Amino acid sequence: VQLQASGGGLVEEGGSLRLSCAASGRTFSSYSMGWFRQAPGKEREFVAAISRTGGSTDYVDSVKGRFTISRDNAKNTVYLQMNTLKPEDTADYYCAATRSAYSRAQGFYEYWGQGTLVTVSS
Repeated sequence: VQLQASGGGLVEEGGSLRLSCAASGRTFSSYSMGWFRQAPGKEREFVAAISRTGGSTDYVDSVKGRFTISRDNAKNTVYLQMNTLKPEDTADYYCAATRSAYSRAQGFYEYWGQGTLVTVSS
C-alpha cells in the first residue's frame, strides 16, 4: 500500500489542523493505521493509532484530549484532527500502516508515507 500524507502547514498556538493520509489499493480496511511525528533534532515518536474498523484508538498522553484519529475506509483515508495546538507539536508528521493490530512501536508498521510538516508558532 502507498500512503500520501497532507494537510500540514503553519498555524498559531491554539489553532487547529487536520492531517489526511490517503492510501492506494483496495485493502485499506485490512490495515491498522498510525500517526507518528519527528520534531527537529528528536527521534520519531508515536502520536496516535486506530484499528482496522476504527472502533479502537490509542494516543500518546501529550495529545490526549486535543488530537483525534479517525478513518474512512470507503475513502481509503485516515485523519488526524489536531486542536489546541502547541509549539511543541511542531514536527514532521508521518502516517503508517500495518497488517497487524495497531501498536505504538514503529517497527510493527510495514508502510510509511512521506512526512507533512506542521509548524505551530507561539
